[in-house]
Amino acid sequence: MINVEHMNAVLQALPDPAFIFSREGKYVAVFGGRDARYYHDGSDLVGKYIPDLIKPDKAAWFIQQIERALRSKHLLVEEYELSNKDVKGLPDQGPEKPIWFEARIQALDFQVDNQDVVLWVASNISERHELEIRLRELGDTDQLTGLSNRRKLQRDLSLHFETFRRHDVPTSVLMLDLDNLKKVNDCKGHHAGDEMILALADLCRSVLRKTDHACRFGGDEFVIVLPNTQTEQALQFATRLNEDVRKELDRFSVGDSTATISIGVTEMNSADESCEETLKRADRALYKAKGLGKDSVVAD
Repeated sequence: MINVEHMNAVLQALPDPAFIFSREGKYVAVFGGRDARYYHDGSDLVGKYIPDLIKPDKAAWFIQQIERALRSKHLLVEEYELSNKDVKGLPDQGPEKPIWFEARIQALDFQVDNQDVVLWVASNISERHELEIRLRELGDTDQLTGLSNRRKLQRDLSLHFETFRRHDVPTSVLMLDLDNLKKVNDCKGHHAGDEMILALADLCRSVLRKTDHACRFGGDEFVIVLPNTQTEQALQFATRLNEDVRKELDRFSVGDSTATISIGVTEMNSADESCEETLKRADRALYKAKGLGKDSVVAD
C-alpha cells in the first residue's frame, strides 16, 4: 500500500513543477520540478502571491486563468511565455528568448484556509515551441528566394483586408513578373533564370519598409503588399522599382530581350468583397502592362 509518505515522495519526484494556487494567486504548495535542465527549486515560493513576484499584466493573466479554471471545473490547457522582463526585481538584460510553458490547470474539490484552490502543472515547452515556429516558417517560405510563399500571402492579405474593412486603412497591392525570363532560360540555362529570380527577390527586399510584404506568387510572378499606401504612392513605388530592376538585372539581358519587369498596381476598395478580388484586379493590371509591350507599370 502507498502511504502518505510515499505519496509525498512521488509528488516531490515529479519532473515538472506542480503548484497549488489559491483564488487570489497565493502559492499554497509547490511539488516536483526535479528536471534540473529546466527548473529551479521553488519551495521558497510557498506563502507568496503571484502579484508580488510577477509584473502586473502577466500577473493579471495568471489570476484570470485561475478564475477560469475555478468557474469551469474543467481541465484548462494554456501556453504562455515568461521572461526576466515579467519578473519583478530582475534586470531587463537577460536571455533574448522567453521560456515557453504549457499549463494544465484543474480546480480542486477542497479548500485551503477557506480559499478555493487549483492545481497548476507547468511544463517547459520552449524546444517544442521553437521547432513549431521553424516548421511554420518553412511552410510559409519560398525555398528559392526566401520570401513568403503564396499561402503566407493569403493569410497576410486577408488580415490587411479585414483592417481595411474595419478601419478604412488603405492597402495597395502590386503584382509583377519578369519579362523575357523564357529567353534567358533558353539562352543561358535555367540556373541563370533562377539567379534572375533571386536578384529580383533581393531587390524587392532592399526597398521594402518593415510593414511591407513581398511574396513569390509562383514561377516568375511576385506580389508586394503595401499597407497604409494609396494608389498614387504605390504607383510611385512601382515606377522606382521598375527603374531599379532595369539597372540591376541588365546583366541577364539576351540580345534585344532585356531583363525587365511589368507591374500591375491596385488598391483595396469598398466594392471588394474579399482580398481575392483585389488580387485579381492587380493581376488584370499586370496583364495590361504586358500588353503595352512589357517593362511598364499600369494601375487598375
